Amino acid sequence: MSSPPPPSKTDETAEAPAKKGKLKLIIMVAVPVVLLLAVAGLWFSGILPHALGMNKHDEHTEEVARPVPPTYVDVPEMIANLNSTNHKPSYVKLSARIEVPKPEDAEKVKAALPRLQDMMQTYLREMRPEELRGSAGTYRLREELLVRANAAVAPAKISDVLFTQMLVQ
Repeated sequence: MSSPPPPSKTDETAEAPAKKGKLKLIIMVAVPVVLLLAVAGLWFSGILPHALGMNKHDEHTEEVARPVPPTYVDVPEMIANLNSTNHKPSYVKLSARIEVPKPEDAEKVKAALPRLQDMMQTYLREMRPEELRGSAGTYRLREELLVRANAAVAPAKISDVLFTQMLVQ
């Protein structure tokens, strides 16, 4: 039996540079990836922008971001005769409040209040008593009055019509 030949020096030296080359490649790729992940983590957690002074807010932007409360304009009480099919008269008594999102538009709405009342009265006179029954009828009435109110006060904007009192007889 013969024994295997002893390893030569050329085989050992060939394996050592190959291992060192792989190690260098791993270090060259892994270090930038780890640094990139660390920077991304610091950025998205808010630590890095804070450290760089990038998240300072001045007082002006905070004032602009604060929402302005809406203004409410009262509509005088209205009584309208409903369109009934039988010979018995039916009435609706309605008190409403208009929500105006911009305070500067409140004066425009007050100036257009007679036109607004006329459009509301006209619509109420065409309604039948059964159309006002239940929450669905009230919701439909609110939506229709909102559309008419926006048409009456244009270019001002009305965001909602709130019923303070509604009586159907």
